[in-house]
Amino acid sequence: MFDRVNRPQQGLRVGLPQYGRQSDFLQLVPGRIVGLVGPPGLGLTRLGLSYLVEASRIGPVAAVDVRGWLAPAAAWEMGVEPERLVVVRCADRRLWPQVLAALLEGVGVVFAEVPGGIGDQHLRRLAALTRARKGSLVLRPLTGDLPTGLTHLRLQGAGVDWEGVEQGRGRLQSRRLQLEASGSVMAGMTRQVEVEDVGADLVRLVPGVVAGRTRVAVG
Repeated sequence: MFDRVNRPQQGLRVGLPQYGRQSDFLQLVPGRIVGLVGPPGLGLTRLGLSYLVEASRIGPVAAVDVRGWLAPAAAWEMGVEPERLVVVRCADRRLWPQVLAALLEGVGVVFAEVPGGIGDQHLRRLAALTRARKGSLVLRPLTGDLPTGLTHLRLQGAGVDWEGVEQGRGRLQSRRLQLEASGSVMAGMTRQVEVEDVGADLVRLVPGVVAGRTRVAVG
């Protein structure tokens, strides 16, 4: 059984709050990339912002917004320190690699939406820079997928289950993101997991394999 934690304490490893060794593979690793892949509406942006929370306790973090939808308040709600969050809006795919490279030179953890049309060579150069600077990079492609072998951890959105909202009515109590985890950290395997989001700085791994009916979000 998991304990509820409202705000991780400074000094813990960067990444999602830890709830035992079974969730260790979700943690950020210096010099490595996490990929969040899937259609809009699955909560992947919020999941990406959760990776900034602990890092913001000790230094600046950045989010690269391609669609123009990312509100800083969403990150603050997750627990990201407001004075340490930099939000950069860049919809130009020609400038995007340069913007991200500049951020990686000076910021330890970056969450970035990836616009369509970014070539694999650009992404691999950014991965090399991430390794060289021992930073952590979370990529959220808005279309398509990331190049094979790029990610330390790849989380593919499979669905979302809303709790407390039935037939479009009620008070949202929590939601569970259903994900397929793969990447080099998984040693060639794909694992089905659920991550529970109950708001306000709490994203946690749900024990057990994904099961049951899923209501897919629209939008």
